[in-house]
Amino acid sequence: MNDPSSTNILSLNNIDVVYGHVSLAIKGVSIDVPKGGMVALLGANGAGKSTTLKSISGLLAAENGAVTRGELHFAGRSIGTLPPQQRVQLGIAHVLEGRRVFEHLTPDENLIAASMVRSRHDVKRNKERVYGYFKRLYERRTSASGYLSGGEQQMLAIGRALMTQPKLLMLDEPSLGLAPLLVAEIFQIISQINKEEGLSVLVIEQNAVAALEIVSHGYVIENGRIVMHDSAERLTKNPDIQEFYLGATKNRDFHAIKHYRRRKRWLT
Repeated sequence: MNDPSSTNILSLNNIDVVYGHVSLAIKGVSIDVPKGGMVALLGANGAGKSTTLKSISGLLAAENGAVTRGELHFAGRSIGTLPPQQRVQLGIAHVLEGRRVFEHLTPDENLIAASMVRSRHDVKRNKERVYGYFKRLYERRTSASGYLSGGEQQMLAIGRALMTQPKLLMLDEPSLGLAPLLVAEIFQIISQINKEEGLSVLVIEQNAVAALEIVSHGYVIENGRIVMHDSAERLTKNPDIQEFYLGATKNRDFHAIKHYRRRKRWLT
C-alpha cells in the first residue's frame, strides 16, 4: 500500500472492521484517493461499502463497530483514533445513505445547521456556493425540507456536507431511489465541483454505470474484501464488470446477476 504521501488525500491500508466484537465486516481493505481525484467503491448490498466509509468518518462506534487492524491516513496524518468531529474539522464530509435531512427545517436552515464548525462569514459565502451549484435548492430554500423531492433532498444532503468546507466528500449511494435524469444531474454537479474546486470525492454505488462515468479509478468490494481495482476505463471494458455491474448481459435474470459467484480469475 502507498505511504501516506503528498499524492493521496486518503489512504486505507489493510483495514479490518468488526461489529459487536465477533462479526468481521471488512477484511484487509486498502484504498487510495488521490488529492483532487474521484474514486468509486462498487459492490452489491452487504458487500461492505458503507462500513468502509464509516471507518473513515469515525461513525462505527455508534453501531458497536471498530477498526481492529490496519491504518487510516488523511492529509498526511493518522486518523484512526480521532473522534468523528475532529475528522470533520480536518476536512472529511460523509453524506450518509438515505439523505437524512432535517425535514421540519427549510433548506436554508439545514445549511446553517451544518455550519457550526465554520465562522459566520463562512456560512454566508458557503450558502451562496451551494445555491450556485444546486439552483433547485435556492428556489425551494424557504420550503420545509420534508416536502422536497427525493432528488432535491439528495442535493440538500450534499449541500450540507459542502457547508463544512471539506477536502474529501464521501457519498453513500447518492443515486438510491432517484430517476435516471436526476442521477445524471447530481453526478454532473459533483463532477463540476471536483473540476472547479479540486475537491476529492469517494463515492460508493451499486449504480456502476453512473459512477464509472465520472470517476478516474474504481474498486470492487465483495464479502468485505477488495477483489478488483483499476482505472474507470478499464473497469468499464472488463467483461465481468460489464456482466455483473453494467448489465451488459443477455438472457439472464437480474436476480442471478446480483447473486453470482465470483469467478476465480478475479483473484489472480
